[in-house]
Amino acid sequence: MNHENHIAMLIDADNSPANKIEDVLDELANHGVIDIRRAYGNWKSPGLAGWEKVLHEYAIQPIQQFAYSKGKNATDMALTIDAMDLLYTKQLQGVALVSSDSDFTPLVMRLRANGLKVFGFGEEKTPMPFVNACSRFLYLESFVPQADVAGSGPVAPPARRSAKELKGDAKLMALLRNAVASAADDNGWAHLGAVGNHIAKQASFDPRNYGFAKLGDLFAEIDLFTTDKRDKGLYIRDNRRPLDSP
Repeated sequence: MNHENHIAMLIDADNSPANKIEDVLDELANHGVIDIRRAYGNWKSPGLAGWEKVLHEYAIQPIQQFAYSKGKNATDMALTIDAMDLLYTKQLQGVALVSSDSDFTPLVMRLRANGLKVFGFGEEKTPMPFVNACSRFLYLESFVPQADVAGSGPVAPPARRSAKELKGDAKLMALLRNAVASAADDNGWAHLGAVGNHIAKQASFDPRNYGFAKLGDLFAEIDLFTTDKRDKGLYIRDNRRPLDSP
Protein backbone atom coordinates (compact mmCIF):
# COMPACT_ATOMS: atom_id res chain seq x y z
CA MET A 1 0.00 0.00 0.00
CA ASN A 2 1.34 3.38 -1.04
CA HIS A 3 0.36 6.04 1.51
CA GLU A 4 1.86 8.72 -0.75
CA ASN A 5 -0.92 8.29 -3.29
CA HIS A 6 -3.53 11.00 -2.81
CA ILE A 7 -7.11 10.23 -3.78
CA ALA A 8 -10.25 12.36 -4.03
CA MET A 9 -13.55 10.56 -3.42
CA LEU A 10 -16.52 12.15 -5.16
CA ILE A 11 -19.95 10.67 -4.45
CA ASP A 12 -23.08 11.05 -6.53
CA ALA A 13 -25.41 10.66 -3.55
CA ASP A 14 -28.47 10.65 -5.81
CA ASN A 15 -27.28 7.38 -7.35
CA SER A 16 -25.41 5.67 -4.51
CA PRO A 17 -26.46 3.84 -1.31
CA ALA A 18 -25.08 5.32 1.90
CA ASN A 19 -24.70 1.91 3.54
CA LYS A 20 -21.75 1.00 1.29
CA ILE A 21 -19.50 3.98 1.91
CA GLU A 22 -17.55 2.35 4.74
CA ASP A 23 -16.66 -0.47 2.34
CA VAL A 24 -15.65 2.01 -0.34
CA LEU A 25 -13.34 3.85 2.06
CA ASP A 26 -11.83 0.58 3.24
CA GLU A 27 -11.14 -0.46 -0.36
CA LEU A 28 -9.61 2.90 -1.26
CA ALA A 29 -7.33 2.73 1.78
CA ASN A 30 -5.50 -0.06 -0.05
CA HIS A 31 -4.56 2.40 -2.78
CA GLY A 32 -3.70 5.57 -0.91
CA VAL A 33 -4.93 8.37 1.34
CA ILE A 34 -8.41 9.77 0.74
CA ASP A 35 -7.64 13.46 1.27
CA ILE A 36 -10.82 14.83 -0.29
CA ARG A 37 -14.26 13.39 0.50
CA ARG A 38 -17.31 15.04 -1.04
CA ALA A 39 -20.90 13.96 -1.62
CA TYR A 40 -23.15 15.78 -4.06
CA GLY A 41 -26.93 16.03 -3.96
CA ASN A 42 -29.95 18.08 -3.09
CA TRP A 43 -29.76 17.63 0.66
CA LYS A 44 -33.23 19.05 1.10
CA SER A 45 -34.58 15.95 -0.63
CA PRO A 46 -36.17 13.39 1.77
CA GLY A 47 -34.58 10.63 -0.27
CA LEU A 48 -31.12 11.60 0.99
CA ALA A 49 -32.04 11.68 4.67
CA GLY A 50 -30.19 8.43 5.33
CA TRP A 51 -26.89 10.04 4.36
CA GLU A 52 -26.72 12.40 7.35
CA LYS A 53 -25.15 9.89 9.75
CA VAL A 54 -22.66 8.69 7.14
CA LEU A 55 -21.50 12.19 6.27
CA HIS A 56 -20.68 13.01 9.88
CA GLU A 57 -19.15 9.65 10.73
CA TYR A 58 -16.71 9.57 7.82
CA ALA A 59 -15.96 13.30 7.50
CA ILE A 60 -17.56 13.60 4.07
CA GLN A 61 -18.30 17.13 2.95
CA PRO A 62 -21.86 17.55 1.64
CA ILE A 63 -22.09 19.70 -1.49
CA GLN A 64 -25.54 21.18 -1.94
CA GLN A 65 -26.89 21.17 -5.47
CA PHE A 66 -30.44 22.28 -6.15
CA ALA A 67 -32.40 20.76 -9.02
CA TYR A 68 -32.87 23.84 -11.19
CA SER A 69 -35.01 22.08 -13.78
CA LYS A 70 -37.15 18.96 -13.50
CA GLY A 71 -35.55 16.01 -15.25
CA LYS A 72 -32.12 17.66 -15.39
CA ASN A 73 -29.37 16.30 -13.18
CA ALA A 74 -27.52 19.35 -11.86
CA THR A 75 -25.66 17.10 -9.40
CA ASP A 76 -23.72 15.44 -12.22
CA MET A 77 -22.65 18.80 -13.59
CA ALA A 78 -21.49 20.06 -10.18
CA LEU A 79 -19.48 16.90 -9.53
CA THR A 80 -17.88 17.07 -12.98
CA ILE A 81 -16.88 20.71 -12.56
CA ASP A 82 -15.31 19.97 -9.17
CA ALA A 83 -13.45 16.98 -10.58
CA MET A 84 -11.88 19.12 -13.30
CA ASP A 85 -10.97 21.82 -10.77
CA LEU A 86 -9.26 19.19 -8.60
CA LEU A 87 -7.42 17.82 -11.63
CA TYR A 88 -5.68 21.15 -12.19
CA THR A 89 -5.37 22.48 -8.65
CA LYS A 90 -4.44 19.43 -6.55
CA GLN A 91 -1.63 16.93 -6.72
CA LEU A 92 -3.76 13.81 -7.00
CA GLN A 93 -2.85 10.33 -8.16
CA GLY A 94 -6.40 9.02 -8.24
CA VAL A 95 -10.09 9.88 -8.17
CA ALA A 96 -12.84 7.63 -6.85
CA LEU A 97 -16.26 8.11 -8.40
CA VAL A 98 -19.15 6.57 -6.50
CA SER A 99 -22.11 6.41 -8.86
CA SER A 100 -24.11 4.10 -11.10
CA ASP A 101 -24.62 6.80 -13.72
CA SER A 102 -22.96 6.34 -17.13
CA ASP A 103 -23.04 10.12 -17.70
CA PHE A 104 -19.67 10.24 -15.95
CA THR A 105 -17.96 8.15 -18.65
CA PRO A 106 -16.46 11.17 -20.51
CA LEU A 107 -15.17 12.53 -17.20
CA VAL A 108 -13.47 9.23 -16.40
CA MET A 109 -11.78 9.17 -19.80
CA ARG A 110 -10.60 12.76 -19.35
CA LEU A 111 -9.13 12.08 -15.92
CA ARG A 112 -7.34 8.96 -17.14
CA ALA A 113 -5.97 10.85 -20.14
CA ASN A 114 -4.24 13.11 -17.61
CA GLY A 115 -2.62 10.15 -15.89
CA LEU A 116 -4.96 9.71 -12.92
CA LYS A 117 -6.28 6.35 -11.84
CA VAL A 118 -10.06 6.30 -11.61
CA PHE A 119 -11.68 3.91 -9.15
CA GLY A 120 -15.36 3.39 -9.90
CA PHE A 121 -17.95 2.10 -7.44
CA GLY A 122 -21.53 1.44 -8.44
CA GLU A 123 -24.36 -1.05 -8.41
CA GLU A 124 -24.63 -3.91 -10.89
CA LYS A 125 -27.07 -1.85 -12.93
CA THR A 126 -24.21 0.47 -13.89
CA PRO A 127 -23.89 0.66 -17.71
CA MET A 128 -20.80 -1.05 -19.10
CA PRO A 129 -19.29 2.05 -20.80
CA PHE A 130 -18.77 3.61 -17.37
CA VAL A 131 -17.50 0.32 -15.89
CA ASN A 132 -15.00 -0.24 -18.70
CA ALA A 133 -13.76 3.35 -18.69
CA CYS A 134 -12.51 3.14 -15.09
CA SER A 135 -9.05 1.92 -14.14
CA ARG A 136 -10.87 -0.41 -11.77
CA PHE A 137 -14.58 -0.74 -11.13
CA LEU A 138 -16.08 -2.62 -8.23
CA TYR A 139 -19.75 -3.45 -7.85
CA LEU A 140 -21.12 -2.35 -4.51
CA GLU A 141 -22.96 -5.67 -4.23
CA SER A 142 -19.60 -7.45 -4.03
CA PHE A 143 -19.10 -6.10 -0.52
CA VAL A 144 -20.37 -8.15 2.40
CA PRO A 145 -23.83 -6.80 3.35
CA GLN A 146 -23.80 -4.47 6.34
CA ALA A 147 -26.49 -3.12 8.63
CA ASP A 148 -28.97 -0.81 6.96
CA VAL A 149 -27.84 2.77 7.56
CA ALA A 150 -29.54 4.36 4.60
CA GLY A 151 -33.06 3.05 5.04
CA SER A 152 -32.85 0.87 1.94
CA GLY A 153 -31.75 -2.42 3.53
CA PRO A 154 -28.57 -4.41 2.88
CA VAL A 155 -27.70 -5.40 -0.68
CA ALA A 156 -27.00 -9.07 -1.39
CA PRO A 157 -23.52 -9.79 -2.81
CA PRO A 158 -23.27 -10.98 -6.42
CA ALA A 159 -23.72 -14.72 -6.88
CA ARG A 160 -20.58 -16.75 -7.42
CA ARG A 161 -20.39 -17.50 -11.13
CA SER A 162 -20.20 -21.15 -12.09
CA ALA A 163 -17.44 -22.55 -14.30
CA LYS A 164 -19.96 -22.82 -17.13
CA GLU A 165 -20.96 -19.18 -16.81
CA LEU A 166 -17.34 -18.04 -16.67
CA LYS A 167 -16.36 -20.06 -19.72
CA GLY A 168 -19.39 -18.73 -21.56
CA ASP A 169 -18.19 -15.15 -21.10
CA ALA A 170 -16.09 -14.74 -24.24
CA LYS A 171 -14.75 -11.32 -23.25
CA LEU A 172 -13.64 -12.57 -19.83
CA MET A 173 -11.99 -15.66 -21.25
CA ALA A 174 -10.08 -13.64 -23.83
CA LEU A 175 -8.90 -11.26 -21.11
CA LEU A 176 -7.68 -14.11 -18.86
CA ARG A 177 -6.03 -16.10 -21.63
CA ASN A 178 -4.24 -13.10 -23.11
CA ALA A 179 -2.97 -12.11 -19.67
CA VAL A 180 -1.63 -15.60 -18.96
CA ALA A 181 0.02 -15.78 -22.40
CA SER A 182 1.68 -12.38 -21.92
CA ALA A 183 3.08 -13.28 -18.49
CA ALA A 184 4.02 -16.90 -19.25
CA ASP A 185 7.55 -18.26 -19.13
CA ASP A 186 9.02 -20.64 -21.72
CA ASN A 187 7.04 -23.54 -20.23
CA GLY A 188 3.74 -21.70 -20.28
CA TRP A 189 3.52 -20.97 -16.56
CA ALA A 190 2.63 -17.43 -15.45
CA HIS A 191 2.90 -16.03 -11.93
CA LEU A 192 -0.50 -14.87 -10.70
CA GLY A 193 0.87 -11.46 -9.70
CA ALA A 194 2.15 -10.82 -13.22
CA VAL A 195 -1.17 -11.96 -14.68
CA GLY A 196 -3.06 -9.60 -12.40
CA ASN A 197 -0.80 -6.69 -13.30
CA HIS A 198 -1.34 -7.31 -17.00
CA ILE A 199 -5.11 -7.41 -16.56
CA ALA A 200 -5.07 -4.18 -14.54
CA LYS A 201 -3.25 -2.39 -17.38
CA GLN A 202 -5.69 -3.67 -19.97
CA ALA A 203 -9.16 -3.53 -18.44
CA SER A 204 -11.35 -2.54 -15.51
CA PHE A 205 -11.52 -5.88 -13.72
CA ASP A 206 -12.09 -7.20 -10.21
CA PRO A 207 -12.76 -10.89 -9.41
CA ARG A 208 -15.20 -9.87 -6.67
CA ASN A 209 -17.60 -8.73 -9.38
CA TYR A 210 -17.86 -12.42 -10.34
CA GLY A 211 -18.29 -13.63 -6.77
CA PHE A 212 -14.65 -14.58 -6.08
CA ALA A 213 -12.55 -13.04 -3.34
CA LYS A 214 -9.28 -13.48 -5.24
CA LEU A 215 -8.14 -13.80 -8.83
CA GLY A 216 -6.58 -17.20 -8.06
CA ASP A 217 -9.96 -18.50 -6.86
CA LEU A 218 -11.53 -17.49 -10.17
CA PHE A 219 -8.83 -19.26 -12.19
CA ALA A 220 -9.19 -22.37 -10.03
CA GLU A 221 -12.91 -22.50 -10.84
CA ILE A 222 -12.25 -22.69 -14.58
CA ASP A 223 -11.04 -26.10 -15.77
CA LEU A 224 -9.47 -24.49 -18.83
CA PHE A 225 -6.52 -23.48 -16.66
CA THR A 226 -4.15 -25.38 -14.37
CA THR A 227 -3.00 -23.79 -11.13
CA ASP A 228 0.17 -24.70 -9.25
CA LYS A 229 1.01 -23.36 -5.79
CA ARG A 230 4.74 -22.92 -5.30
CA ASP A 231 7.06 -21.27 -2.80
CA LYS A 232 6.97 -18.02 -4.77
CA GLY A 233 3.18 -18.00 -5.09
CA LEU A 234 0.49 -19.28 -7.40
CA TYR A 235 1.20 -20.04 -11.05
CA ILE A 236 -1.33 -20.35 -13.88
CA ARG A 237 -1.15 -22.30 -17.13
CA ASP A 238 -3.50 -22.29 -20.11
CA ASN A 239 -4.47 -25.89 -20.83
CA ARG A 240 -4.56 -25.19 -24.55
CA ARG A 241 -0.79 -25.06 -24.56
CA PRO A 242 0.78 -28.54 -24.91
CA LEU A 243 2.82 -29.63 -21.92
CA ASP A 244 5.86 -30.29 -24.10
CA SER A 245 5.87 -26.77 -25.56
CA PRO A 246 9.24 -25.09 -25.49
